[in-house]
Amino acid sequence: MENSNKQQGNIITIITMMFIYAMISFVTNLAAPIGVIWKNVFADSGSANMIGMLGNAMNFLAYLFMGIPAGKMLTKIGYKKTTLVGIATGFVGVFIQFLSGKFNPGVSGFSVYLLGAFVSGFAVCMLNTVVNPMLNLLGGGGNRGNQLNMIGGTLNSLSGTLTPMLVGSLIGTVTAQTKMIDVNLVLYIAMGVFACAFFILLFIPIADPEMGKTTSETVFEHSPWSFRHCVLGVIGIFVYVGVEVGIPGTLNFYISDTTTNGGGEGLMNAAAIGGFVAGTYWLLMLVGRFIAGFIADKVSSKVMMTVTTIAGMLFILLAMLLGKTSHVSMPVFTGSSFQTVTVPIAALFLVLCGLCTSVMWSSIFNLATEGLGKYVAQASGIFMMMVVGGGILPLVQNYIADNIGYMFSYIVPFIALAYLCFYALVGSKNVNKDIPVD
Repeated sequence: MENSNKQQGNIITIITMMFIYAMISFVTNLAAPIGVIWKNVFADSGSANMIGMLGNAMNFLAYLFMGIPAGKMLTKIGYKKTTLVGIATGFVGVFIQFLSGKFNPGVSGFSVYLLGAFVSGFAVCMLNTVVNPMLNLLGGGGNRGNQLNMIGGTLNSLSGTLTPMLVGSLIGTVTAQTKMIDVNLVLYIAMGVFACAFFILLFIPIADPEMGKTTSETVFEHSPWSFRHCVLGVIGIFVYVGVEVGIPGTLNFYISDTTTNGGGEGLMNAAAIGGFVAGTYWLLMLVGRFIAGFIADKVSSKVMMTVTTIAGMLFILLAMLLGKTSHVSMPVFTGSSFQTVTVPIAALFLVLCGLCTSVMWSSIFNLATEGLGKYVAQASGIFMMMVVGGGILPLVQNYIADNIGYMFSYIVPFIALAYLCFYALVGSKNVNKDIPVD
């Protein structure tokens, strides 16, 4: 009977963690489509794209400050309380973004919005810190633990697919007169989800998984920084998240831009179509993760990384070279069905990058922690901090988009993928095998 109750409790916990996985992506992916509004508010500034990406940057910047504290919270107050704090913080973050619509739509309103995005970043960092190790431990580690995280990643991608579509369809065509108040319905939904999740989780019994015995007297002679392949993997995580976020985020701006510089010239409801196109990128990430779940036990992380980084570089190069030289009819996912839209050929190649980026997070993590033994936990905290790359690299990319052009800005993810290819082929080799890890 005790084993039966424990198994039932584990199932409830797993379902809860899966839901939180989806929430993480929902909050994170609000930034890009809402950024379209602020981009148009400051359209005459000369840095519109960079400004539009600042909300995303603040969201990811929070990881730099919250990564290590969130890990300490797990030890001090446990998984359930950390999750509840994360959800409550998420509600506050979205509420602050809602309040930004009550201020002047200029600098004052934008400043409040950025504060809300930063607070939301604290929330998703805490929730991320909970779900990854929780699912791995509930699965008993190894293949089963990895499988649960892949399923969670699939739901994460599904939420990421639907979010820009939902916001884009509610906004429609964005002009300089479009304000934050026009996305109030989305923010109401977000706050409602957080409130319901908090009160439901409050009554769900979630026990902390057994993690083995540790004491404060444990001495680490070395650290993850002692391993070259881990250090290079930390850099890999930083640039990967920047690639994952920068490709669809900038693509959303590109399609939503109806000027001669953008790809939405002549399109009706360009913002909605931009959201659909970006959402299709996330849909392909979902497909890629789903397929990877079946082949991960047969194909090594090194091979998957090598193939996907080379393919990603090829797609980006084709997008940069061809740009708007021709237009293609492309099926995009609208949330309930597929719709054919006519977009620049560059958009098609950039959307295909979603298949490539889908397997990179888990592959980098596996390669970087190989042979670390007792240092894996420390490495995980460092990796969480490096998610800040998802804010910094897209910001750099959109600075280039403002000053040189959208297509040339993709030189940033191209260089990042080149580094990841180097890491897969050369940098991931453990040359510090003499360091004791038991």
